Amino acid sequence: MTDRLSQSFPADRAALVAFVTAGDPTPADTGAILDALVEGGADVIELGMPFTDPMADGPSIQEADIRSLAAGTKTADIFNMAREFRQRHPDTPLVLMGYANPMTIRGSDWFANACVDAGVDAVICVDIPVEEDESLGDALRAKDVAVIRLATPTTDAERLPQILNNASGFLYYVSVAGITGQQQAAQASIEEAVTRLKAGTDLPVAVGFGVRTPEQAADIAKVADGVVVGSAIVEIVGEHGKDAAPYVRDYVKSLSDAIRTAREI
Repeated sequence: MTDRLSQSFPADRAALVAFVTAGDPTPADTGAILDALVEGGADVIELGMPFTDPMADGPSIQEADIRSLAAGTKTADIFNMAREFRQRHPDTPLVLMGYANPMTIRGSDWFANACVDAGVDAVICVDIPVEEDESLGDALRAKDVAVIRLATPTTDAERLPQILNNASGFLYYVSVAGITGQQQAAQASIEEAVTRLKAGTDLPVAVGFGVRTPEQAADIAKVADGVVVGSAIVEIVGEHGKDAAPYVRDYVKSLSDAIRTAREI
């Protein structure tokens, strides 16, 4: 599974990592939205597990979580979405992103086995610090499911090696201190941070939080290995509901086109 993820970061351009919330607007509609991400050119898909207290997420993803949970989305539904996605898209990496409670409530071994069964390549757990990695990370690594870690503008030289220890897949650089979708970091600070992070790891470095326009995505793609876009996609789903798929596809294509040509300029 980690091979599929590693191959999604080409040497000659940045990868587009696209996030949507599972079950938004309903579990039945998510499959078409996931297909739209692939059709639009996303290289890696992050599927958010809805949670009642998404402390790292801004209003757009909070509202998506509320819509999903109100529609009755369960963990079993999310793994069914992942399993069906894998059948339709055998080569596109799928990352589950969320919080510890839904991932560990049945035990970390259960969750890791469910990831393998559904064809999930990697997991991002926002609220398990590296000091508590064994509560989930050991079980995932034992099943060859990548454990993706987050670095932030406040991650210093002392902290970074701890974050990178046992990390795999890619390093997700949260470019602003705060919650998702609210602001974007200055390009100069992103370039400085990516240079510093790449000096400490061979993992691809993907930059997210606040990326909305093709121009912003292209600028980041010139220096980073990946560009993560979430809130802007989630807002399209919020606006168009069950009819969102073509709008999502067209928006993602605009990002993908910009990223694929960014280094040619």
